[in-house]
Amino acid sequence: MSIGSLLRRWFGGKPAPSPAAVPPTPTAFDASHEARLRHWEKVGAVESDVITHLISPGLTGGPHWPTTRQAYCVIRRANGSAILATDGLSDPFEDVEGMDVNGFEMELFVECADLPRELAGGPGDVTPLQKSWMFALLSHVAGIVANNGGIVPLLDRYGGVLSMELPGVSEAESIHSQLPEQYVTPDDVLGVLIGGPGPDFAATVVGMPLSPVRIVPIVLLTAAELAEIRAGDETTREAIAAALTKLPYTHVARDSLV
Repeated sequence: MSIGSLLRRWFGGKPAPSPAAVPPTPTAFDASHEARLRHWEKVGAVESDVITHLISPGLTGGPHWPTTRQAYCVIRRANGSAILATDGLSDPFEDVEGMDVNGFEMELFVECADLPRELAGGPGDVTPLQKSWMFALLSHVAGIVANNGGIVPLLDRYGGVLSMELPGVSEAESIHSQLPEQYVTPDDVLGVLIGGPGPDFAATVVGMPLSPVRIVPIVLLTAAELAEIRAGDETTREAIAAALTKLPYTHVARDSLV
């Protein structure tokens, strides 16, 4: 007990008020996480658990994200669709001098309208999604993006939409067994668009502490659509993205093509 407190006790004085607690200033990492969480909470119900790796791939020869944390969050929408999104591509770089930006300034996501319950899981259970084509596709594309040091400049150069071919589909069991054959080309390739059509929610994360961050969809292409892109030029890619925008499901993947 301090001398002042002892004198107040003896002579009836009121105890001095405790100094007001000063909340700690959030780090850029914490602020980035909170901004992403606020963004997804406007889209749907965000699962408290994330899908992650026991050991970061960046520590075992795999792709390097801005930090050793490589996670994927799950958002369940009121319309019944499920979103799986990267959670960390936009984290501030860890111990990289002169890189005061929000990582690769983007997060990727896949949305599916009719993922079977045994793969989608239910509220509070994200484990089944690890065995889904959504996770196989998203984690693979995220690794490509990370290995390239991000793709925001490419997106800006090509009108916000890129096309990508993923060969060897038959070797990816979850993709090969779960997606309809209409998505796979005769030469065993899955085609995707990255960046378009845009989602039906905000595509920019508000409140990122270091630099702007965009939310970028991965959109499945049918084998026929990929064949058109192969035979055409960049205007063909843009035309297909525009055509998908006019469809009811736009960027949303469907396991069952109609």
